[in-house]
Amino acid sequence: MSSVDFLFQGIIRAFELIFSLNPYILSITGVSIKVSGTATILGTLTAIPLACAITFLNFRGRQVLITLINTGMGLPSVFVGLFIFLMIVPAGPFGFLKLYYTQEAMILAQYILITPVICGISLAAIKAVPQPVIDTVYTLGGSRKDAVIAMLREARFGLITSVLAGLGRALAEVGAILIVGGNIAYTGSIGGIGEGLSYTRSLTTAITLETSKGEISTSIALGIILISLVLSVNILANFFQRRE
Repeated sequence: MSSVDFLFQGIIRAFELIFSLNPYILSITGVSIKVSGTATILGTLTAIPLACAITFLNFRGRQVLITLINTGMGLPSVFVGLFIFLMIVPAGPFGFLKLYYTQEAMILAQYILITPVICGISLAAIKAVPQPVIDTVYTLGGSRKDAVIAMLREARFGLITSVLAGLGRALAEVGAILIVGGNIAYTGSIGGIGEGLSYTRSLTTAITLETSKGEISTSIALGIILISLVLSVNILANFFQRRE
């Protein structure tokens, strides 16, 4: 079999797995969406208020905090995974929480990774709001709360872009969730594909495993779904950037 035939058959089989709604493929996709979506929501609820506080409040350590956020935007995922792993293993300081190899640990890892991304981009979007907008609010007798609301309204497209950027980073992340999640699936084969339904196996970690096992068609199917999700997020982000 030539390399072209090998690749072509792998792609055909991959689409068959997708369109047949293979339970193993669906369960992995569901875990990725659940983990990344939850981490993005939690990261947004932390990052945007923090960006507003940095913008409107003068407090000791403000510049240090900004530096930490900028550093966190490029934080290596394997370092985050290792750190959380050491914290939550049974012998670690938070071992009693029993987060070892769970989806909650994966969410925590992605939360730590994407919150600085959302916060950093949000800060840039907020700083891009013209100062006269804020000055007008105070001139008309508005409070600091009114100024924050006006600023958020003006920066809304940039804030949405920051959230989508965080979601894209979460979906594409592999190192941290592989370490803390363990890439686990329930035992028992489904249709001869995979090892049952996913527990902590995401799209990225499953691609790594299936490729090493030689299950190329499964890897391609997971890759098609992953790139479709990431591409959709990027299209939305570009749309809101153009609106801004």
